[in-house]
Amino acid sequence: MSTGNGNGQGSRAEETQRALSTVRRQLAAVSGRKRMEVLLESGHARALVRSLPAEDLYFTIMEVGLDDAVELVQLVSPEQFRTFVDLGTWRRDTLDTHAALAWLRAARGESGEDFLKKLRKSDAEVLQLIVRAYTTLHDLEEDPDVNPAGVTMETPEGRYLVEFHGLEGVELTTLRTLLTDLIADNPFEAIRFLEATRWDVPGELEEAAYRFRSARLQDLGFPPLEDAVKLFSRVDPGPGPSPEVGAALVAQRDQPDYLEAAFSGLSEQERDNLEAELRHLANATLVAEVEEPGDMDAIRRVGEMARDYLLLGLEHLTGGQPSRAVEVVRDTEMQRIFQVGFSLTLALKYRADRLMKTPLAEVDGAPLLFPEEAVAVEALRRKRPRRTLKVPGAEPVPFRSRRELAASEEVLTRAEAQVALLGALLGGTPAAAREVLARFPEEPRVLGMDRFFAAAVAQALLEGRVAPRPLPRTQRAELGRLLFTGTPDAPRLQPDVAARARNVLEPAVPESARAELRRRVDMILARLLEEVGAAFLQEGTLDSIVSILLPMEGNER
Repeated sequence: MSTGNGNGQGSRAEETQRALSTVRRQLAAVSGRKRMEVLLESGHARALVRSLPAEDLYFTIMEVGLDDAVELVQLVSPEQFRTFVDLGTWRRDTLDTHAALAWLRAARGESGEDFLKKLRKSDAEVLQLIVRAYTTLHDLEEDPDVNPAGVTMETPEGRYLVEFHGLEGVELTTLRTLLTDLIADNPFEAIRFLEATRWDVPGELEEAAYRFRSARLQDLGFPPLEDAVKLFSRVDPGPGPSPEVGAALVAQRDQPDYLEAAFSGLSEQERDNLEAELRHLANATLVAEVEEPGDMDAIRRVGEMARDYLLLGLEHLTGGQPSRAVEVVRDTEMQRIFQVGFSLTLALKYRADRLMKTPLAEVDGAPLLFPEEAVAVEALRRKRPRRTLKVPGAEPVPFRSRRELAASEEVLTRAEAQVALLGALLGGTPAAAREVLARFPEEPRVLGMDRFFAAAVAQALLEGRVAPRPLPRTQRAELGRLLFTGTPDAPRLQPDVAARARNVLEPAVPESARAELRRRVDMILARLLEEVGAAFLQEGTLDSIVSILLPMEGNER
């Protein structure tokens, strides 16, 4: 009989847990305000709210705004409220006392008893720090004639006069109410609290409070920093997908959601376990990025980063087949999947770092790269590698697919060829490069490798040799005739101009860089035609505006 009752109780507990899991999943699918409305309108709002993870409730409150979520705050348990204070009132290792007062104000409500339960569960050190920040405690036994000019409150037994300062309005009311509640609840303990507040050292109070808070955050799944950073350890991703699958990935337009594919094929219990893994992973990522656990902007930013790495890892481990996502998450820890995704981007960073450590990768701080590749390599060399967009001035963005990784690999291949190409045109050694660049009036960073290369092409056409330097005034018309033909309405490049430039420059550069040389020659000639071809055919000379593309003697940029 007892066994049967135990099984029945176990079954009911399991049913309750499943029901709560379903509710949590439903709540996660709606916006913060709607989520709060569902909770408050429930027939068992208090029980439902207290059954939910404190972190989930905190995120809901932050989405809605604390001022609009006071009813929800007042329903939570003392333990949940303490988690809110842990998440929402610290800035690194310093307590934000204004934020702490805001949470206390939201928790007060009409039920003084519920509020007192929250106060009793709160760290005494946190309450002491708040009181110390905004009051001066006068011992009337030591100085019975004290008469401060500001707002004051005398304790009922006449021992202390509390002088308030630094607060006004609702914050002042909140602190006065807090002290009144403490005194009304237990006058003797309240006096002991004030005496301790008066004499305890603030630095020691804050250190103790922070230590308690850190321990609780670890219990919530926020690991110590030394453990969290291991999440970004490099691992061997293993073999990628077959060529057939890879080709299909490059061709497809919409990136599959591998996490969603995994969730859809899991059982209820497996989904709960996966959600717990994901929560722990997100917390560890937040700690590793040295972000505050309660900072909503950081949580969103870091959460997106973690998701991006997971999607990369899943795409790689599934061979680009979403149908295999369930199998992968069942067999592989989420941390490992995350590390696979991160390691795929790290391989690009290492390659970019190796490139920029070569002897002639830069001269006087200027990378021997054309603009597009220079910003791409810089983005790849970040602590968390990123990719650039083909939008001028746009911030680099995270990698979200292997197709994007492949595109960055192509950029790196071009960058490697450019270092070899430009290094050869500059003489092949750092000393020779500085000597060549000294022919130009601008610093290398101002000159830019695109304009330097244009100068090399121009001199190849004019002199039939590799001799990069600004275009002399006396040769402007000659260069124009070598470049352009046709009419002002229909300008064209001379038929053999690209071949002539390549024939001069190619012998000077390594074989590995010649394809990039041909591409860049075609690009600079096409741009010159577009920008100045019609004007030259109209006027018979290259206007000084061409110096934007081609360094010219006697011109300022």
